[in-house]
Amino acid sequence: MPKFSSPSSYFLLFSLALCFYSSSNAGSSHEFPLSWSLSASQNPNGKHNSTGDVASDLRTWLSAAMANQETCIEGFEGTNGIAKTVVAGGLNQVTSLVSDLLTMVQPPGPDSRSNVERKVAEKNRFPSWFEREDQILLQANGVTADVVVALDGTGTFTNIMDAVAAAPDYSMKRYVIYIKKGLYKENVEIKKKKWNLMMVGDGINGTIISGNRSFVDGWTTFRSATFAVSGRGFIARDITFENTAGPQKHQAVALRSDSDLSVFFRCAIKGYQDSLYTHTMRQFFRECKITGTVDFIFGDASVVFQNCQILAKQGLPNQKNTITAQGRKDPNQPTGFSIQFCNISADADLLPFVNSTPTYLGRPWKLYSRTIIMQSYIGNAVRPQGWLEWNQDFALDTLYYAEFMNFGPGAGLGGRVQWPGYHALNNSAQAGNFTVARLIEGDLWLPSTGVKYTAGLGA
Repeated sequence: MPKFSSPSSYFLLFSLALCFYSSSNAGSSHEFPLSWSLSASQNPNGKHNSTGDVASDLRTWLSAAMANQETCIEGFEGTNGIAKTVVAGGLNQVTSLVSDLLTMVQPPGPDSRSNVERKVAEKNRFPSWFEREDQILLQANGVTADVVVALDGTGTFTNIMDAVAAAPDYSMKRYVIYIKKGLYKENVEIKKKKWNLMMVGDGINGTIISGNRSFVDGWTTFRSATFAVSGRGFIARDITFENTAGPQKHQAVALRSDSDLSVFFRCAIKGYQDSLYTHTMRQFFRECKITGTVDFIFGDASVVFQNCQILAKQGLPNQKNTITAQGRKDPNQPTGFSIQFCNISADADLLPFVNSTPTYLGRPWKLYSRTIIMQSYIGNAVRPQGWLEWNQDFALDTLYYAEFMNFGPGAGLGGRVQWPGYHALNNSAQAGNFTVARLIEGDLWLPSTGVKYTAGLGA
């Protein structure tokens, strides 16, 4: 199969994928894969709203298309099987095409990556779509709100969804929504047309967005999210997202993000099973608190967690806790989870039951699941084996799980699993592939957010 490396070749490949998708799903009532891409292409500024690394952007978008197809099929769980079979048959053709396109797109090499980074550096390392006044605003660590949400009526709106609806579509400028202290009991959805929104709260103990949708109560996992964001360039700061359905309601998402180039800073994500759904695209979490029980960080995004607290909770009797369930389906997808400089421990409610509640770093949701834990504290809640099977020997040969320079009572490698796909790294070059600079191309877009980050392995 031919390899392509020029921007014109990439554009042609992606256009072919869009055309194939559009014709094969005409008239569908579902929001199927790649619809976000189509909406972007309708906007004349869409081509500027990216990192500038064409190969990386294309691989990210194609990977998201593949994940979206899988999510669509998963939404038919619990049906009589006929509808699921019909839909799966049609989507398999698209999946095959996307997989082929991923093999054609060359991963960015060191030379091409350095060239892109140099070009961005020449422009003060801000993407082309970021306005100069926004750069000054964020560099100064100040935020000027466009609208204010307040439960007591002292703001522009009393609920968050009204503020989201008022935000401009396809905005190339940062649009800031300040959410005052309060408990907001609403399900928020930021659709793909809402670009570059920023939400700022009054701290994780002040501004709380709360919902209780769950799988048991009839919601798909995807639609159970208390807060869901698809519009690219989203930033959240000083907000709690929670799902209060409880462990007995099984899948119940607090936060779902499909937002490319999104950042969550000093936020809390609270739930039990499936708390945080990092569904697709490139995401960054810094100084966040994430709590849950089963697979409570899951999805198929390319995501880095830095300086976060990741806390396992007490769930149902005899239940095993698994922190991650990464969903990479194809070996050419650039996706994966990187947990760096974090604290992985037991939450307060689990502490008395640490010895009787097995907790693991993760398990393979999909065939090529990929997760690395590095330079982090691992507490005694984590079992010596470290990792858990999904279903017997499924994916144990094809997954990529790794640990690098961790410390703490749960970080010992002597009792770790002996799977072919597990790696105890002692090579910084290998670990470097999962840094902010490499996994999510953070140097190309994170400076514009004003959020602190570490690009490489340095503390």
